Amino acid sequence: MASYAEILTAAEDADLNNKIRVAVVIAAEAVRSEATPPANQVARLAWAKSVFEQPDGEVIRMKWAVLAQNKDATLAQILGSSDSQVQLAVNAAVDVFAGG
Repeated sequence: MASYAEILTAAEDADLNNKIRVAVVIAAEAVRSEATPPANQVARLAWAKSVFEQPDGEVIRMKWAVLAQNKDATLAQILGSSDSQVQLAVNAAVDVFAGG
């Protein structure tokens, strides 16, 4: 389990932040192109639009959701997260930020 100090260290890791940045944009594109719109489609589309307009703001917010989801992992595991693991964590948090 990562200590809070280690989670703060992970929050500043450039590679992890870059993975989250790309994952947020990919999640926004997935929302934009949903074939079967969910009940909160309007809010999700508004979130996706805000990501495309200014992704870095959403990356900062999403980073903390990703780190919180992985609080039981070690620092090495968090920093070594695969693209797929980061994408799953971002996708799991979309509705929090989209108001769903």
